[in-house]
Amino acid sequence: MRVDRDDVALDDPVGASLRGHHAHLARRLGRAATYLPGVATFSAVSADADDTAWADLAQLLGPGQFADMFSCPATPPPDWEPVFSLEGRQLIWSGGTGPSSHAAEAENGVVELDEGSMPEMLDLVERTQPGPFRPRTNELGTYLGIRDKGGTLVAMAGERLHPPGHTEISAVCTAPEARGRGHAARLISALVARIVARDERPFLHAVETNTGAIALYERLGFETRTHVTFRGYRTP
Repeated sequence: MRVDRDDVALDDPVGASLRGHHAHLARRLGRAATYLPGVATFSAVSADADDTAWADLAQLLGPGQFADMFSCPATPPPDWEPVFSLEGRQLIWSGGTGPSSHAAEAENGVVELDEGSMPEMLDLVERTQPGPFRPRTNELGTYLGIRDKGGTLVAMAGERLHPPGHTEISAVCTAPEARGRGHAARLISALVARIVARDERPFLHAVETNTGAIALYERLGFETRTHVTFRGYRTP
């Protein structure tokens, strides 16, 4: 496990994204912030949040609404209902220059997905359940896909959180009938090459029980930076 001072923004990736690259997709009140509806359910308060900060977030979201606190270590007041808690890890790209020697190969057959691809993307997400993905999630960054010979989208991956100097790779998924062909590795490698080319460092998150995905990420050059707990709550 590595913790680098240059990667301090990754300690609060949601908050850092909402304050920076994704500020145009944010709603803010006092010391709380969350993404616009339809983009993501991720919300942020500071690690030392007091009752006022949680009250700000509750007002932003509304009563009885879901707050995905991602890896935020702060604990809400007792009247917030726990929804889930999952152990996971944050992995970061360990290469200094990215997979440049494989970039062209990775991009072969990879297409950039635009707004017109959203119905297909949502259908693929529904069938594969890679994690949170909403009708406007594609506004968070670039999404790449692979189509079969008939033109059907069978695999995709994209950019999600964007704290300073870093970009998260997320929504990595492949249709059941197209697995075992290296699609996920090609898409991740293509995204890594693009992210590194703009002088940023790729990172990603995985649930601890998803051992297959973690093994793939490690083979592609990622290493565990820290272990995290993903938590979700419902507002009073």
